Amino acid sequence: MNLDELLSEYAELELKLADPTVHAHPAQARTFGRRYAELTPIITTYRELEGVQNDLDTARELASEDEAFAEEAKELEGRVPELEDKLRHLLIPRDPNDDKDIIMEIKAGEGGEESALFAGDLLRMYLRYAERVGWKTELIDATHSDLGGYKDVTVALKARGDEGVWSRLKFEGGVHRVQRVPVTESQGRIHTSAAGVLVYPEAEEVDVQVDPNDLRIDVYRSSGPGGQSVNTTDSAVRITHIPTGVVASCQNEKSQLQNKESAMRILRARLQAIAEEEANAAAMAERKSQIRTVDRSERIRTYNFPENRISDHRVGFKAYNLDQVLDGDLTAVIQSLLDAEMAEKLAAHS
Repeated sequence: MNLDELLSEYAELELKLADPTVHAHPAQARTFGRRYAELTPIITTYRELEGVQNDLDTARELASEDEAFAEEAKELEGRVPELEDKLRHLLIPRDPNDDKDIIMEIKAGEGGEESALFAGDLLRMYLRYAERVGWKTELIDATHSDLGGYKDVTVALKARGDEGVWSRLKFEGGVHRVQRVPVTESQGRIHTSAAGVLVYPEAEEVDVQVDPNDLRIDVYRSSGPGGQSVNTTDSAVRITHIPTGVVASCQNEKSQLQNKESAMRILRARLQAIAEEEANAAAMAERKSQIRTVDRSERIRTYNFPENRISDHRVGFKAYNLDQVLDGDLTAVIQSLLDAEMAEKLAAHS
């Protein structure tokens, strides 16, 4: 889409958002608002560049008559390439899911109880990061392990501002490897285990239409650590999408209805991710680091406790502040991945 088309779309969005009838449909108004917010920095930068170029033409015309205009022209000449570079960055196609919230699943893998404890560490890391940046979090479902970790846990993270959670955490999907002395190790030997992370953009009902006839819904009794019953009614819900075989379950709430709603949120997110991958080979390439099997061979990141080191193997990032990272200081790690993404996009569009 060229600049003229973007300017036209921006003007149309301004008219739509000024129309009271549009706001009678919150989901539609939210979609328009997000797109408007996405286009605003592009249009603002373009208009600023256009203004600077006009001022530069005028200053050059008057430079021979007044030395002050010659100085102004020199200053404006320096601003033009800066604004052109900024506009070039802004015009690089965005990930369409960047403004969305996410559903994240963390699963214990190879390593038994130590892996489950590490899954709990990862959950805390993401929750602390969310707290630092002002996001809201919601625990959707969890299966605890005997020592207090998680066999698997599902959490929703929601942004409060314009920037979506997906734009920051979309690269977290994959196998995370930990090297440390487990609490169950009596000889003090360092063990390696792994936990898997899956990240989905949260899909709204308008994004994914699910035919109720395509669903098989099973209810069963919730269970807690060690398999002990924590509920005397069949409140846990398992939903199977028959055409694809995708399964989502939830047992965290006491209400069967609440568990069904949560399971549907997970199901919609998974179905949307599958649809995007099937429709767009590029989307599949971007998600190639997502976990396939939770073993140690497909790691994207290593957390080495003896050296207090964190390493992201995709971009060569390495730092020796693992304790701070696990306490939620993920900014540098995430920025290294975003910088690599931008470099790839710039190279592709140069």
